[in-house]
Amino acid sequence: MWDNYKKPAENELEQQLDPLTYKVTQEEGTERAGTSPLDKNYEPGIYVDILSGEPLYSSKDKFDSGSGWPSFVRPITPEAVTEREDNKLFMPRTEIRSAVADNHLGHVFTDGPRESTGLRYCMNGAALRFIPKDQMEAEGYGDFLKYVE
Repeated sequence: MWDNYKKPAENELEQQLDPLTYKVTQEEGTERAGTSPLDKNYEPGIYVDILSGEPLYSSKDKFDSGSGWPSFVRPITPEAVTEREDNKLFMPRTEIRSAVADNHLGHVFTDGPRESTGLRYCMNGAALRFIPKDQMEAEGYGDFLKYVE
């Protein structure tokens, strides 16, 4: 399922990415809260890794956390993301990275909706690209429609 996705070569990244996206995905940066248009996007579709295109999250699992970042209760599949311990700030956190491209996406917290998973996958919109449901088939994501419907 994930064999079709790959990260561009290291020497191509700075040429392909704007400074914010490079800082977020390659240097584990964080975009300012409320600056990503994806935070308030509730259109049906999927969110994919900005570099590899690997599917990461479904609009079905998105919610308004009030944090200013796109938030989800779970990844599109358990193997879509990897977790890493992050001790850079005053408290330990769990970093979330894309499984194939190994890009920094954001962090997961345990203050999500209790009626669901109780988790809040707090993602940087700069690390994501949104594919609307009506374009998924044309862009090669037809197999993932079942996660949106």
